[in-house]
Amino acid sequence: MILPKAEDCLKTVYHLQDDDTRVAPSAIATAMGVKPPTVTTMSQRMHDDGFIHYEPYQGVRLTARGGRRALTVVRHHRLLELFLTEQFGYDWSDVHDDADVLEHSVSETLEARTSTVLANPTVDPHGAPIPTCHH
Repeated sequence: MILPKAEDCLKTVYHLQDDDTRVAPSAIATAMGVKPPTVTTMSQRMHDDGFIHYEPYQGVRLTARGGRRALTVVRHHRLLELFLTEQFGYDWSDVHDDADVLEHSVSETLEARTSTVLANPTVDPHGAPIPTCHH
């Protein structure tokens, strides 16, 4: 099982990574609001678990496994944002923090049912594309 903070890190690398270039731990730390040593420790663990390629002083990039996991978390987040705005009346500008917390607890079944209830949407309330399922 991958911890929520590690999933947040994968999601951050996904957003910062450009093609096959490496992302500096300092950039990840800034984006996540944590200290660089925290990112280094997480990077070493996620490298050992096969989610990222990590080279000290060179940065990180997602492996195929890490990329799939990052896309799953992004998909959950964006589906949740849409669900919360459409079903619970959240204002689209207030939905991000709750989606950030909930995205780590979504099962494949809940993801599929949420997508079905929302008529298989392709964009979230902010207009960002919702990735397709990568399980």
